Amino acid sequence: MKTIEVVAAIIRKDGRVFATQRGYGPWKDWWEFPGGKTEPGETPEAALVREIREELSTDISVDKFLSTIDYDYPDFHLTMHCYLCSLLSEALHLNEHEAARWLSASELITVSWLPADLQLLPLIAKELQVAGG
Repeated sequence: MKTIEVVAAIIRKDGRVFATQRGYGPWKDWWEFPGGKTEPGETPEAALVREIREELSTDISVDKFLSTIDYDYPDFHLTMHCYLCSLLSEALHLNEHEAARWLSASELITVSWLPADLQLLPLIAKELQVAGG
């Protein structure tokens, strides 16, 4: 089975996290944390900064490693390195996603998450509660 390695940004602001809805592919309309593949020779942190610029036309600070999620999709194995991040700019533009929402800990379960991203929710809820969200 093919393995795909990606990075994901859990962008926090005012006790909420930024979630995006896929606008393409077999998982269209499912929700995820923005990010993407790491290029050869690129650190996970640099990949996140680049991917968020490409996907959302904004700059982030990669603040802290949260977790690595391994998940077997039907066609591939996903390894997703997840980082807590914050915005360095208030501007956000959806270049690849069809929708986005800021979600509080209690709102995390209100969208249909991709299976790998779903595994992060307990960790994210805990982080938001610690931060007073």
